[in-house]
Amino acid sequence: MTLREMRETYDVARVAKLASNENRWGCSPRAVEAAAASLADTSLYPDPDARDLRRALAARFAVRTENVIAGSGSEGLMSQITRAFFLDDEEALCAAVTFMGFPILAKSRGVKLVAVPLTADWRIDLDALADAVTPKTKIIYLANPNNPTGTVFTRAEFERFMARIPDHVLVILDEAYFEFAQDLPDFPDSMRYRLDNVITLRTFSKAYGLAGLRIGYGFAHDRLISELFKVKLPFEPSAPAQAAALAALEDEAFLDMTRRKTAAGRERLYRLYDALGFPYVVSHANAVMSVLPTEKEAVELTQYLLEDGVIVRRLPAFGLPNAIRVTVGTDEDLDQYEARLRSWAR
Repeated sequence: MTLREMRETYDVARVAKLASNENRWGCSPRAVEAAAASLADTSLYPDPDARDLRRALAARFAVRTENVIAGSGSEGLMSQITRAFFLDDEEALCAAVTFMGFPILAKSRGVKLVAVPLTADWRIDLDALADAVTPKTKIIYLANPNNPTGTVFTRAEFERFMARIPDHVLVILDEAYFEFAQDLPDFPDSMRYRLDNVITLRTFSKAYGLAGLRIGYGFAHDRLISELFKVKLPFEPSAPAQAAALAALEDEAFLDMTRRKTAAGRERLYRLYDALGFPYVVSHANAVMSVLPTEKEAVELTQYLLEDGVIVRRLPAFGLPNAIRVTVGTDEDLDQYEARLRSWAR
């Protein structure tokens, strides 16, 4: 439901859009200015190789430009990976509850997908995933932090897992929420490892607030990157997206503000939930998942919130019909959500 449809349907003065894990503080003003300036060349195709952005990313993360690729969001890069590397009789592995983009892309390619349940504390079970590897396994998809749970696996768990994975199996390490978890002492930042069979995916959609421009990036061995370029659409990301991403990357103050306010907003949600006895899963992303006792309660709560202009995400598509996910929003967003949730809980 769009914001316009929301206002028309429920006749609400303000909408708190807390369903899509967007950056509720917007994006860097520098990014907006750079995107606007790029429109002067709208009649021209963008740089098909995103050279300036790739060079900046390579310098930021101490790799060669040949190890970097940019695409239309991290999901766009996932699409390239599935086209470039899957053969018809190969299989993929992922968690049973994770970002839906990869399972959808794998299935559209006709690939057999094996989904492994999460642990009891809503974390990706790396040991079980390693146990599930067969001679037909080609790609393993891992999101860290995971979506929609916000949970992470640790450095020790990741290292133990990778020691069990054959070199010919590709591991997609989706770090879309990396910026919110990077300071955890045991977070396995993939760029510290430089493993030849790992493709790291990150995005400007979340912490950087450029979801509307659809731009993400990936790091991998140059041999893997060269294969992705063979199937990449020739002129994407767009020129405004490339310009905005480059400017956003340089605005450390905006990123720091987003991270700081997101952490504070998560803590506010925890305090609210603790006060109400409302269930939640501790998150290291920019959203908090709650698993309610029944699907009926999840449906009723979602509708109750909608009627006051608060949009949250129900999770049946993730296989969790009794769960919701709430994006960490601005103080005004959370004021509106808190008031309505307290009213529902009475």
